[in-house]
Amino acid sequence: MEKLPQQLPERLLEWYAAGHRDLPWRRDHEPYHVWLSEVMLQQTRVEAVRGYYRRFLAELPDIPALAACPPDRLAKLWEGLGYYSRMRNLQKAAQVIVSAHGGVFPREYDAIRALPGVGDYTAGAIASICFGLPEPAVDGNVLRVLSRVTDDAAPVTDAAVKREYAARLREIYPAGRCGDFTQSLMELGATVCGPNSQPQCALCPLASLCLARANGTALLRPVKAPKKEKRTEEKTVFILRCGTRIAVRRRPEQGLLAGLWELPNVDGKCSAQQALAQAERWGVHPRELCRSSEKTHIFTHIRWELRGFYIECAEAAPLFTWVDPARFRQDIALPTAFRIFEAFEEV
Repeated sequence: MEKLPQQLPERLLEWYAAGHRDLPWRRDHEPYHVWLSEVMLQQTRVEAVRGYYRRFLAELPDIPALAACPPDRLAKLWEGLGYYSRMRNLQKAAQVIVSAHGGVFPREYDAIRALPGVGDYTAGAIASICFGLPEPAVDGNVLRVLSRVTDDAAPVTDAAVKREYAARLREIYPAGRCGDFTQSLMELGATVCGPNSQPQCALCPLASLCLARANGTALLRPVKAPKKEKRTEEKTVFILRCGTRIAVRRRPEQGLLAGLWELPNVDGKCSAQQALAQAERWGVHPRELCRSSEKTHIFTHIRWELRGFYIECAEAAPLFTWVDPARFRQDIALPTAFRIFEAFEEV
């Protein structure tokens, strides 16, 4: 792997100082704010995160508040962001900070990295932005920039390649400007040296240093290993209505969407007759099958092909929790895979 150009930090810092996006989590260097934003931004667009970030901090303004938040309320604040393991690890880490660090965010990289759910990238972002440490935060945006600057054909999905880029960055981290340098790399990858399209080389402060641009290979970088094909699972989802209430239940405490609320469902795609028979077995005494709906929801490694049946019921069987619209809106955090069925719309 090529060494990174020594001029890279100076070029990026000058460009970043001249103008960058005004993002709410950049307005201070409070570790809780930076940490929260980095966790929320994983696999999620900036514009989608803004509102969640604001609402989350309004209700949970500090780490002790996050540590003490009831899990159902935390899930409701997170509802729609997906990747709920991030939320659970966020609270576990907050509880560790309260119990082991007196509620004060640790300042050393190793202590930050040891927190539940905190990987190399998040630890590097917090350490450099909040505490001025020369610790890189190497994500997909940064890997794309560096692979183009060096015209490196090594697959960036390889963990060893990512570690090597981090080591190369440590060699050139500018003393006293670590946080700005980290954010300038993120900013360049997110706004100029973007994915899946022609990079905006004319706007790039690294254009004259970029080997991929010089060699005409920018669109070939970064190289990624082929993705594994997603596994497909078929499910039948039941929107069971008894009067004004809808049936929900808890998912198991282990596995996908662990411990969250869900609409009743079974594996496989049922016919209408099979769906009514299943509802009868649950003891809800179906009166009318109003309609059905086909949906798809995609997780990181799994595709759910979903068939939903909207059924009016005569009995609110105790097998389920039955919630009215007010409680549903206030208390029930339903993952997107089930929210897409819009349980409280008119049927």
